[in-house]
Amino acid sequence: MKIFLDSANLLFIKKYNDMGIIDGITTNPTLLSRERDNPAMLMREIVSIVKGPVSLEVTATQTEEMVEQAHRLRKYGQNVIVKIPMIPDGLKAVRQLTHEGIPTNVTLVFSANQALLAAKAGASYVSPFIGRLDDIGQDGLEVIRQIVQIFRNYEFGTKVLVASVRHPLHVIESGRIGADVVTLPPEILAKLIFHPLTDNGLASFLKDWEQLKKETPNVEI
Repeated sequence: MKIFLDSANLLFIKKYNDMGIIDGITTNPTLLSRERDNPAMLMREIVSIVKGPVSLEVTATQTEEMVEQAHRLRKYGQNVIVKIPMIPDGLKAVRQLTHEGIPTNVTLVFSANQALLAAKAGASYVSPFIGRLDDIGQDGLEVIRQIVQIFRNYEFGTKVLVASVRHPLHVIESGRIGADVVTLPPEILAKLIFHPLTDNGLASFLKDWEQLKKETPNVEI
């Protein structure tokens, strides 16, 4: 399973990219607006840092305008995936962009039915928002199960990109189900790295090593 970072913050992107643990980036207009930087400069910088897929989202809602924005977004780099909202005009835009060879990520997916239609339109990725489903009392992970099974049954090439991840268990369960990608905000990715037993164990190892150095001068590794 691939891990994308859901962020437009350059510090976090550089941090986790340098660790070698992220395979791509997802952004949206809200994430870009939070950075208070020129969006064009920010998107250009993100695409230059990350070599994997970078999802950049259109802001238009009409097919022709979405296609035009998609062409502009692709000029930032060949690794750009154009995010398109799950609306009727969006599906038309996905179909046209697919015919042009431009990869797409259909966002704001909340049901297996929507995912199926996006796949039929030719989407490269579908992004089900599981946390937002959980927030309204629905089972977000069950939607992932349904989508994964349908895509396998009919051999769709569309990848399942799990979004709106709220906690580490969402990541584990998405992997067990067979999702292709999870995209995580920085605070959730940080929780995957740390564990109290790791910290305690390291502290114990270092304490024992310091004691050994006191008892055995000039000891080295």
